[in-house]
Amino acid sequence: MIAAIDYGAGNVANVQAALDHLGRRNRLLFAPGDGEADLYLLPGVGAFPPAMARLKERGWADFLRLQALSGTPLLGICLGMQLLCRESLEDGKTEGLGLIDGTITPLEGTARLPHMGWNGLRWSDEPLFPFRGDFYFVHSYGLLQSDDALAYTDVDGLSFVSLVRRGAVAGCQFHPERSGPQGVAFLGRLLDLLEKEGSR
Repeated sequence: MIAAIDYGAGNVANVQAALDHLGRRNRLLFAPGDGEADLYLLPGVGAFPPAMARLKERGWADFLRLQALSGTPLLGICLGMQLLCRESLEDGKTEGLGLIDGTITPLEGTARLPHMGWNGLRWSDEPLFPFRGDFYFVHSYGLLQSDDALAYTDVDGLSFVSLVRRGAVAGCQFHPERSGPQGVAFLGRLLDLLEKEGSR
């Protein structure tokens, strides 16, 4: 069972539609006590500080840290990926979940903000999956470097991290659920990878 976390800052409808298309059993959770799951999915749109505040207020921050430390798979999407990181400099400094290395900073040097549109991945090593195509991005802040980076995206001479993973915890700066059939297929394979990692 995959649990999509609804904490008031996530695009859960598109995420659930993608999971339904993949034939993956899923449900929405509004609070940590609402039920258990085999994998937690943290979506997100908007600004980092209020989103992190909601996670703390609703008990999700401590809960997700404990789940990740116990080996339960966790996937963050867009702002959800950023929340996995150590901290963000959006509107000051805000502590993140600390599950992924790195600091979220403004995207400076792109032709326009937010960075919105379709872009490809540049893998830091061998690609996880055979994939040719672009993903859909929409964000003004990003992770410029991380020891947990798997792939980068290059826009207007700026390079930022677009995919991270540490064990059974991973994040996509892009929206696989909004990236057409190939994006949904990529999401399915990433979920499979995290579930295998979490079962070790």
